[in-house]
Amino acid sequence: MDYSPIIEKNRARLNELEELMGRPDFYEDNKRAGLFLREHRSLQKLTRSWDEYVQVEKQIADNGELMKSGDVELADMAEEELPSLKQKLVELETAVQLAILPPDPLEGRDVIMEIRAGTGGDEASLFAADLLRMYTRYAEDKGWKIEPMEASPSDVGGYKEVVFKLSGEDVYSTLKYESGVHRVQRVPSTEAQGRIHTSAATVAVLPEAEEVDVQLKPDEVRIEVCRSSGAGGQGVNTTDSAVQVLHIPTGMIVRCQDGRSQIKNKEKALTILRSRLLEKKQLEEASKYSAHRKNLIGSGGREEKIRTYNYPQNRITDHRIEVTLYNLDMFVEGRIGEMVEKLQASEIHDRLAEAGLQ
Repeated sequence: MDYSPIIEKNRARLNELEELMGRPDFYEDNKRAGLFLREHRSLQKLTRSWDEYVQVEKQIADNGELMKSGDVELADMAEEELPSLKQKLVELETAVQLAILPPDPLEGRDVIMEIRAGTGGDEASLFAADLLRMYTRYAEDKGWKIEPMEASPSDVGGYKEVVFKLSGEDVYSTLKYESGVHRVQRVPSTEAQGRIHTSAATVAVLPEAEEVDVQLKPDEVRIEVCRSSGAGGQGVNTTDSAVQVLHIPTGMIVRCQDGRSQIKNKEKALTILRSRLLEKKQLEEASKYSAHRKNLIGSGGREEKIRTYNYPQNRITDHRIEVTLYNLDMFVEGRIGEMVEKLQASEIHDRLAEAGLQ
C-alpha cells in the first residue's frame, strides 16, 4: 500500500501545528494547547517512522544492487545484512500503520477502577481484595498515582466493593481490557475438606470523565449529606461527612464516605458519577462496533467473563484472546504486563484489519 499521500497530508498538518505552537498566545488556553501538543507528538512519531521506513527501503534496494555486483566481498556483506533490514522494514511499516490509525479520544485519560465481589460470598470478597492488591502493585511498578475513593470492607478482611483512581501515563490504554468478570478457582481458607470453589469479582475500568463529556444539570442531581458508618474510628462515625449523590434520569446512586471532608467526598462522588455515565455512553456506542472488535474488548460490560484464575494449576486464561499463562503466583503479585501486551497486540491486529491496513 502506498502511504505517501496520507503522510504528506499529515506532514502539512504537522507544519500547521508548529506554526501555531510558535505563537505568543498558544498557552492561553491550556486545554486546547494540551490537545495540540498531543497531536503534534503523534504526527512527529508518524513522520519519523515514515522517514526511517523510506531510508531502510532504500538500503534494501542498494543491498540488492550490491549483491548483483562483481565484488564478492561486498555482495556477501549485503546479503548478510538483508534479513535484519527486511525485519526492520516490517516493524517500521507496522509503526506507520498504527500512527495512521485515528487515536481513541479516551487514550490519555486517568481511570476510576471499581472492584466488586460477585458470586461466592466471603471467598469472592477475598478475591476482590486480591485483585486490588494485584492492580495496586502493577500501578506502583508503573509509577502511577493511586487515590482511594470508596471502600466497603467485608467481615473476613476482603472487600464487598472498592473504588480507586489511577493517574499517570497511558493508564486507560493499558488497563481498559480489565473490565469484566474475573473468575477464581481455588480452595478457600475456610474450606476444611480441600474442595475447590469457584468465585467471581467484577472489575470496571472507567476513563475519568471531564465536565465536557458529561454535563450534570442541577435539577437532575440530588445530593444528600449523612453520617458516615462502619469502621474508621470515632472521628468518622460522629462526622456528617458522607455524601450520597442520586442521578435522577438514570437512577444511579454514588455514596462516598472515605474521607472526613464533606467537600472532598462530594467531589469524589461526582467524579465517580460522571465516569459511570460516560461508561454508559460508551456501552451504547460499543453496539455500533464490528463483531470482531467487540470480541476483543467486549462491550465493556460488567457481566462478561473475561478471565479465569486457576490456583491449583497456577494458570491464568484470558477467554477473549484464548491465551493461557502458567505464572499465576507472579501474576497476582502485579506481574500482569505480559497479558496486557498480548491484549494490546490483539487489538492492534484487529484495528489494522478493520482499517484495511493488513
